[in-house]
Amino acid sequence: MTGALRKPRPRAVWVAASDHSEGLGRIHEPGVAAALWRRQRDPGFAAWIEGVSPDKLPRLRAQMAVTEVEAAVHAACDVTGLVLSQERQTLASDAAALARVFGAVMATTRVQVRLDVIQTNACHKFHCDRITARLLCAYRGHGTEYGPAAADGIVPRHNALAPFDAAIFRGTLWPGEDCGLLHRSPPIAGTGETRLLLVVDLPEDEEDCDCGLPHLLS
Repeated sequence: MTGALRKPRPRAVWVAASDHSEGLGRIHEPGVAAALWRRQRDPGFAAWIEGVSPDKLPRLRAQMAVTEVEAAVHAACDVTGLVLSQERQTLASDAAALARVFGAVMATTRVQVRLDVIQTNACHKFHCDRITARLLCAYRGHGTEYGPAAADGIVPRHNALAPFDAAIFRGTLWPGEDCGLLHRSPPIAGTGETRLLLVVDLPEDEEDCDCGLPHLLS
């Protein structure tokens, strides 16, 4: 039969939250658009990271083996002159641990890793990234905002990750289901806030921006 309509794909909108790293594996469950690991940020680390001068925060953008992430974060800190300390070690070790968890969940030994220092309204529109899946964790500043989209693509209500929470979001290239949960970087222009955001992607995903392209729902 010619001109037959393509059957719509299922639409994933649910957020699966957990207090354990194993909960991030729920991203593979039907209907789950994001898997959230609720984590407590150590008060000492929080005070340190919030007090670091923005020009000293590490910036990183590279593809590497998951076993190389800790050293790469330390190297990025060396470039900006961020002095070695227990808190800097915590940052590097935690980024490496999240990369390993993402690698285990997504069955990859190599990842693309970014540490983005954000002071503007970057990626402030709700969207779904043109990737398969992406791990996000805000070490400093407000966490990523997210919410289910209505049929017109508008997000009528949203929640936000807390600082240090880690979440894996599906992208538009996730097989089998469409993404009905959109996210954005919180608008911070003019507030004086500086965010430090960890982004972990699959090596084959080439999307270069946290915002991706606006996601239009069919």
